[in-house]
Amino acid sequence: MIEVEGLVKAYQNVTAVDGLSFRVAKGEVLGLVGPNGAGKTTTLRCLAGILPPNAGTIRLAGFDLIAQPVESRRRLAFMPDEPRLFEYLTVEDHLAFTARMYGVADAAARARVLLDELELAGKERALPAELSRGMKQKLVVACGLLHDPEVLVFDEPLTGIDPGGIRKMKQTIVRRAAAGSAVIVSSHLLPLVEEICSRVLVLSHGKAVLQGTLEEIRAGAGGDTSLEEIFLRVTGGA
Repeated sequence: MIEVEGLVKAYQNVTAVDGLSFRVAKGEVLGLVGPNGAGKTTTLRCLAGILPPNAGTIRLAGFDLIAQPVESRRRLAFMPDEPRLFEYLTVEDHLAFTARMYGVADAAARARVLLDELELAGKERALPAELSRGMKQKLVVACGLLHDPEVLVFDEPLTGIDPGGIRKMKQTIVRRAAAGSAVIVSSHLLPLVEEICSRVLVLSHGKAVLQGTLEEIRAGAGGDTSLEEIFLRVTGGA
């Protein structure tokens, strides 16, 4: 489970996240959406422990991110929007390094399954410079999933991936949620959010302006309305 209560993050005189609270239960996929500058990436970086919050509480799988940083991070995988890889490590080296970091006992077997699932089989000896943007993204996801985390956070997971890869990536995300992980997907692709997310959180100016299941959100908007129309309405057309 992901629990965020009263999260505040400010940069000098700018408050990027302002009193944000939400929860993601096991088996749920939360779609985090909002216009540029709404505070999505800042929220995700606070969840990952990259940025320290100014106020508020973050608990990952029951562990407080500030008071229990090691235990909480062991249960997390954060897949950023820009793949950050080691220039001189091959695909298999990245997986082996990640396995050592997390103490994954059956790393070779898990890595093989992920390489097949994410269509990286045959690229084991490739360096990042030899991979396409989409393949780099898949490698980041493979490394993130290797230790079977309870909390998954994806920031724009489909960037650079071809149509076939998009289908498989969506299946990967849904499959992990079905297995019991709490998942956040941040994306500007609202059809993706509608397709795979069980709940939606809309941010604007660092605040939650709308959150609930798709059914609840549509009912509040007066019926069979697309998420895009609702999004534009609550964010002022941003």
